[in-house]
Amino acid sequence: MPAKDDPVVIKKYANRRLYNTGTSTYVTLEDLAEMVKRGEEFTVNDAKTGEDITHLVLTQIIFELENRDGQNMLPVSFLRQLIAFYGDQMQMVVPSFLEQSMIAFSREQERLREQMKSTFGQNAMDMMQMTTPMKAIEEQARRNIEMFQNAMQMFSPFPTGAAPAAETDDEAPPADEAGDELSELKNQIKAMQHKLDSMGRG
Repeated sequence: MPAKDDPVVIKKYANRRLYNTGTSTYVTLEDLAEMVKRGEEFTVNDAKTGEDITHLVLTQIIFELENRDGQNMLPVSFLRQLIAFYGDQMQMVVPSFLEQSMIAFSREQERLREQMKSTFGQNAMDMMQMTTPMKAIEEQARRNIEMFQNAMQMFSPFPTGAAPAAETDDEAPPADEAGDELSELKNQIKAMQHKLDSMGRG
């Protein structure tokens, strides 16, 4: 039996059925989505191998939600940018940046919720469609996206839209110049990490 605070284990079988070991019942991706919204921690393991496939299942939940009418949250432009970073040298930075951005956004959301409750009472949640708070949330999202784009441009060796020119051995930079470029890149990575740390503390 898992401890009270341990994540619930969900087993996924070869027939794609999901079994909640905490409630001893079969569940769906929609059920798992509701567990996430309620803040319930769980892990998903392959029933045969025991492999942790939580990341894969959470990605499937997002896919299902994005395919529902009127529930799209990920803009096409964002998806294109995200795909472009797969395999890029900056791929390792993206997860941390996105995580810190979502933490900052969640904090801002909670602040707005509390302000609305104190102003409008318990019916504040019905007021979430009001123009002012929605504009504030949209502005926060816009700032996060701009920060993400600016941070990524720091590490781009070429201007946006520019393609790298063909380089031969004769055109390779001298060793001292290459060292300077490496040093500059290290400094930029440190600056990026400092920004990420600042966001986490903010």
